[in-house]
Amino acid sequence: MIKLVSVIIPVHNGDRDLPALLDCLRLQTLPLEQVEYLIVDNQSSDRTSQLLQTAAQTNPQIIPLQATKIQSAYAARNVGIKASRGELLIFTDADCRPRLDWLEHLINPFKQPQINLVVGEILGLASNNWLEIYAEHAQILSQQHTLHHEYLPYGQTANLAIRKSVLRSTGLFRPYLTTGGDADLCWRIQAQFPGCLVSAPEAIVHHRHRSNLQEFYRQWYKYGSSNRYLHQLHGVNLMRSFSTTEYIYRLLRWLCRELPSKLMTQQLGTNLLSTIFATPLGLWGTWARLKGQNSCEISSQMWEIEGLDSRPLA
Repeated sequence: MIKLVSVIIPVHNGDRDLPALLDCLRLQTLPLEQVEYLIVDNQSSDRTSQLLQTAAQTNPQIIPLQATKIQSAYAARNVGIKASRGELLIFTDADCRPRLDWLEHLINPFKQPQINLVVGEILGLASNNWLEIYAEHAQILSQQHTLHHEYLPYGQTANLAIRKSVLRSTGLFRPYLTTGGDADLCWRIQAQFPGCLVSAPEAIVHHRHRSNLQEFYRQWYKYGSSNRYLHQLHGVNLMRSFSTTEYIYRLLRWLCRELPSKLMTQQLGTNLLSTIFATPLGLWGTWARLKGQNSCEISSQMWEIEGLDSRPLA
């Protein structure tokens, strides 16, 4: 039986998200004595610290922590890992809303001793925003993409569980990575413990999709940066470049064939926008991803790995 699980959540300027997140954590069906919530304030400048301190006064399961050395979500998660007491480490994000039975479903596969990684599913929060509707239809955040990665499966830290004991040999997250750290850690664990990853699709968290074009661009640029980092660290294939001719051809095909057809069959409303602009948005995401892949800076610090006992492994 799992005696204690540690839920680790980094948060930076999350006063808008924290109240709803804390409600979801408070209502989890896992028995209170089996869980601790380590919420790491990653150098916030808003009311995050005050909200966490207030929550801890009324709920002893809430343990506020401070990340001060590196402003990185992965470094903040490492702070939580080192302070944790549980045998299982559960990760999610401040802008996620776990379902009430999330933890129960996520830890269930660990009854099998060979399982060291469990990946839950990520769905979008309900929204009337046309861009968020598009993202949910495209399943941009779904773990089905990461579970079928051509190199090795992995889980995003919005919904991921790890057996803590394996980190003694693999190390923690690379603290200086800005993206791709979840894949890197999952792959390092699987290199030492093959066949140790399973999915738990019934363990669901809801995540907010990007709601404006600027955030959408940053999301896909970040995915491209992740491609480059993981290429350097693990030798995974880079995304191929698109020529100007390819972009023009696909846009013209959309304009002349897809758009008229969709306008004839769709009703007005937010769903219309998300449907008819799916092709241009996909192409823009591809362009942003390629730009991120080609523009990100590779630092020697990227290779550093923190050990569970605070000593670096690399």
